[in-house]
Amino acid sequence: MIKCIATDMDGTLLTATQEITPENREAILKAKEQGVEVVVATGRSYQEARFVVEEAGLKLPMICVNGAEIRSVAGEVVASNPLDKAKARQAALRLVENGVYFEMYTNQGTFTEDEDKAISIIVDIFSTANPEVPIEQIAAAAEERVHKGLITKIDQYDHLFEDDQYEIYKLLAFSLDDAKLGAARSGLKEIAGLAVSSSGRENIEITSLDAQKGIALEKFVQSRGISLEETMALGDNFNDVSMLEKVGKPVAMGNAAEEIKVLCGEVTMTNEESGVGKAIMKVLAD
Repeated sequence: MIKCIATDMDGTLLTATQEITPENREAILKAKEQGVEVVVATGRSYQEARFVVEEAGLKLPMICVNGAEIRSVAGEVVASNPLDKAKARQAALRLVENGVYFEMYTNQGTFTEDEDKAISIIVDIFSTANPEVPIEQIAAAAEERVHKGLITKIDQYDHLFEDDQYEIYKLLAFSLDDAKLGAARSGLKEIAGLAVSSSGRENIEITSLDAQKGIALEKFVQSRGISLEETMALGDNFNDVSMLEKVGKPVAMGNAAEEIKVLCGEVTMTNEESGVGKAIMKVLAD
C-alpha cells in the first residue's frame, strides 16, 4: 500500500505554462483525504515552488532545490544541505570560463546577474520543449518569475560567496549550446564533492553531494514512519533519478527522457495530460 507520493514539478506536476491542472489538484486532494502523504520534490527554490502550489490552492511539504532544503507545510526549514562555498565558487568559475549563464539558489532566494537573460533563456528552452504551446504564454510565465520577485537581480555573485548570511544551495546553468554545456560538465567533474545533474538537456544543476532528491525523500519518509517501499515517486528527468531508484513504485511521465522510462518501468501520461493525477488515482484504486 502506498503511503507517500513524491512528485517533481517541472515537466511532471506542471504544464509548460507553469500550472497545476485541475485534475492533478483534485487527485492530490483525494490522496490527502485518504491519509496519503504528498510531497513536492523539485529543483526549484521554495519561493518559486510555493508560489505555484499555493496558486492552485494546495498546501504541501516540499523538498526543494534538488534536496538541498526540506520544508514543512508551514514553510519551516526542517533540514538543509548547502554547498561548500569554496566548491561553489570553483563551480561558478568553470561555468564562466565556458560562457554558460547560471543562476544562484540560496537560503535567501534566487539570484541572477542578467535579468533579460533570465527571461529569454527560459522562453527559448520551454518553447523548444513544448512547441505546441503558444510562445506568448511561455513568455508571460517566464516574465512573471522575475516580476513577482521569484528571482532577484544582483550586480555580482561575489557578494553571495562572501556574506555569511547566504547559504548557497544550487547553481543552475543554462545553454542551448551543447558544446559549451559539455565543456562545463567536464570542468565540473574535476571538483570533488559536487552532485551534477540536469532537469533538461539544456541545463546543469550543481548541488552538494548530500543534496539529492532521493536522500532528502528518504529522510522525509523516515520522519513520518513510512518506508521507501511504501512510497511512489513521479519524475521526468535526470535530477529525479536518485528518488526514482529508491522508492517502491517509481513512475515516469509520458514526456520523460527514454532512460527514465526504462528505469521506472511504469509510465503515466504526459505533464500536459495530467499524468500525475492519473497515476495518483490509479494507485489509490489499487
